[in-house]
Amino acid sequence: MSEPVKLSVIYYSATGTGAAIAREIAETAEKEGAQVRLRRAAELAPAEAIAGNPAWAANVEATADIAEATADDVVWADAVIFGSPTRYGNIAAQLKQFIDTLGPQWAQGLLAGKVYSGFTSTSTAHGGQESTLLALANSFYHFGGIIVPPGFTEPSKFADGNPYGTSHVDAQGNSPVDDQTRTAAQVQVRRVLRVAAALTGHTTF
Repeated sequence: MSEPVKLSVIYYSATGTGAAIAREIAETAEKEGAQVRLRRAAELAPAEAIAGNPAWAANVEATADIAEATADDVVWADAVIFGSPTRYGNIAAQLKQFIDTLGPQWAQGLLAGKVYSGFTSTSTAHGGQESTLLALANSFYHFGGIIVPPGFTEPSKFADGNPYGTSHVDAQGNSPVDDQTRTAAQVQVRRVLRVAAALTGHTTF
């Protein structure tokens, strides 16, 4: 009997948008029969900065039960979906710092041959979603990973309009994750699981 696909969802979220997307991805994958690890990148910001933003402070408290990501979470997985908010059109320092610690595993070839994908969020409609996801993919190339975007592979993708990965505009906290974004996350993770299953011979059922 085949083993289930092993998926790690590793993200950074300041005010909670990314955390909501990550949970949707993880829950959908579990329903599909995958073995899932939901992990958050360690917070690097000073306590004063967090305390100065009520939404940030609330999210830190709300996600305290989620374990911090380790290199083993990537090595263990057949597929990894990374998530980050946009920071000037790039990924957040917290997630980048985690990725930068994977040098020993990269040098041993332990990151190669896995499926990788990404998601993001911004405050505004043109706040750098595409550039952030493309920047994230640069690391996947160096890993020797197999990049699996959602693409325009289902009719719902023409509604959210992002073939690079799930993305959400939170309008500076005024627009929480909605059904359109949740559907996009479901499409993405199911596609990732299908490809990972084909590559590994594992199953999600």
